[in-house]
Amino acid sequence: MKIAVASGKGGTGKSMVAANLAFALAASGDVTLVDCDVEEPNLHLFFPATATTREVTVPVPSIDESLCDRCGECGKFCQYGALTVLPDRVLFFPELCHSCGGCTLVCPKRAIHEEPKRIGTLSASAPLRGIKLITGTLDAGVPLAVPIIREVKKEAWQDPLIIIDTAPGTSCPVVEALEGCDACILVTESTPFGLHDLKLAVDVTARLGIPAGVVINRSDGKDDETLQFCAERDLDVMMTIPFSREIAAIQNRGNLLCRARPEWQKDFCALYVKCQALAGVER
Repeated sequence: MKIAVASGKGGTGKSMVAANLAFALAASGDVTLVDCDVEEPNLHLFFPATATTREVTVPVPSIDESLCDRCGECGKFCQYGALTVLPDRVLFFPELCHSCGGCTLVCPKRAIHEEPKRIGTLSASAPLRGIKLITGTLDAGVPLAVPIIREVKKEAWQDPLIIIDTAPGTSCPVVEALEGCDACILVTESTPFGLHDLKLAVDVTARLGIPAGVVINRSDGKDDETLQFCAERDLDVMMTIPFSREIAAIQNRGNLLCRARPEWQKDFCALYVKCQALAGVER
């Protein structure tokens, strides 16, 4: 089963929910925790451990000037403006390249071949018994988050139980992380911004056909508008975590709620059971 943990905005506690869910479930079986927030991965802060790391690369064009006759076909094909053909040379802008490989196919002189370019890293560790953590990290200044997410998911995709921590928001990296998941936990907070962005996230999961439920984090008891929206959209509010100085202090120390307060483990296990129901998986 593949469960995504997402949020319409940053700072709602998405990573906290993913980390505690994995910790609670690891007591009874193996869990693969996947950090797809590749621009700012942080699950390793909850689960420090020695990791094995490898580079993630994408193919980019390299032009053999001795064969190129400046016909301009590659520049015409590239819809992203990564190739510009001038009378005396071809300019390549790697930050615009999407590694589609089309330029190599349309070049009549076979003057273009592809070479690997590093865009980030993939790390794997086993911080606790029952937990495998896979983390994608995008190199600074690189705009291509999606290829890293694909590589990270491929690393974990055959495992029986996968929890994916997505990036915040509703952009392409989030959509890529959600693809193929059985259920999605949407973490929100009862603020005007939280509700606004929850609506956006709900629309994304609906368009992808992924069943979703809601976790309200840092609840101050004034959740009426969020509860009304969830009722209107037939969304199950699967868990409510109160606004608490104690919980905040636990997280600020880099600890897990389920580890510091073991009584919370049953709540996160119950959250998993509700995810199974969302996905139509029998217990």
